[in-house]
Amino acid sequence: MDKLQLLKKLLPGFLPIIVFIVIDEAFGTMYGLIAAIGIGIIELIISYVKEQKIDRFILFDIGLLIALGCISIILDNEVFFKLKPGIISFIMTGLIGYSAYSKHNLLMNMTKRYTRNIEMNPYQLWMMQNSMKRIFWLFLFYSFATFISSFIDNKAIWSFLGGPGLFVVMGIYLAFEWLRRKLQNQNTENEEWLPIVEDNGKIIGSAPRSVVHNKSMFLHPVVHLHVINKDQILLQKRPSHKLVQPNKWDTAVGGHVAHGESIELALQRETQEEIGLTQFQVIPVSQYVWESTIEKELVFVFKTVHKGSFNFDSDEVDDVKFWSFKEINANIGKGIFTPNFEHEFKQFSTSLQRAN
Repeated sequence: MDKLQLLKKLLPGFLPIIVFIVIDEAFGTMYGLIAAIGIGIIELIISYVKEQKIDRFILFDIGLLIALGCISIILDNEVFFKLKPGIISFIMTGLIGYSAYSKHNLLMNMTKRYTRNIEMNPYQLWMMQNSMKRIFWLFLFYSFATFISSFIDNKAIWSFLGGPGLFVVMGIYLAFEWLRRKLQNQNTENEEWLPIVEDNGKIIGSAPRSVVHNKSMFLHPVVHLHVINKDQILLQKRPSHKLVQPNKWDTAVGGHVAHGESIELALQRETQEEIGLTQFQVIPVSQYVWESTIEKELVFVFKTVHKGSFNFDSDEVDDVKFWSFKEINANIGKGIFTPNFEHEFKQFSTSLQRAN
């Protein structure tokens, strides 16, 4: 993403509030409010001429400016003058917090309004959401500090927190974010990236594997292959070092589709890596969405008929063996199988047993 282009897109949205702050400090609240509302009205007119409808986000901008201006005017007396920066800071913090932690992200929607021609994938939006959460906690701490400074008999501290302090803090935060993002990019540079998809399988982005498996709930594709031999089905035992469902019996083949890889190639690769099969014919069974506590998968289920032999990777699989359908039914719900396998077996056992 071109950062200069992004800045140009976002600047119109920040312009009224910037004008308000600058003119408020230099000439007074009333002049700042008039100038900022004037710019907002001009933006509203331009938007209406272009799109033939009222932009509700510009109306929200103007309403926020009026609210901030009214607070500034109301608190412009000896009793409340010192409280004004803290109160305004708490209002802005509340807006950021509501956007960061609720399902109605006002700030993100406002950002999208100015970045219509810049495509952002789910991973980028997720990073922005997390950044917004960090900014919320920073602003909350700063708001408390600013409010408390109103009751401290030290004009220098209050003047700093109520004036340039916020810009200094934001500068430090942006430097920290730049360093954090740089280190994160170094860590994910050599990491496996997985595609992010919609329910129908359409790819809409990609993300590092560590993020996909860390409760981001990005829907990503995986392949499962059930190996059938007469009335038996091959299962693999997950090794003890696996973070997810260790020491449990699972589908014979299961793995992620890599970024840029097709479902067919992923299935061939995973089958060869996990049980050593290179020559086999598959039959599609179904696809479904599986959600656990840490991830969300779009599972493509296949089956093949094969009696062995199998050459499995001992680092990835502890053991493989055929189980009869009767044995599996007798042991479901006893903690022997993975929940994902039990779900598939219950849903598709008829399709798996059906003669080819």
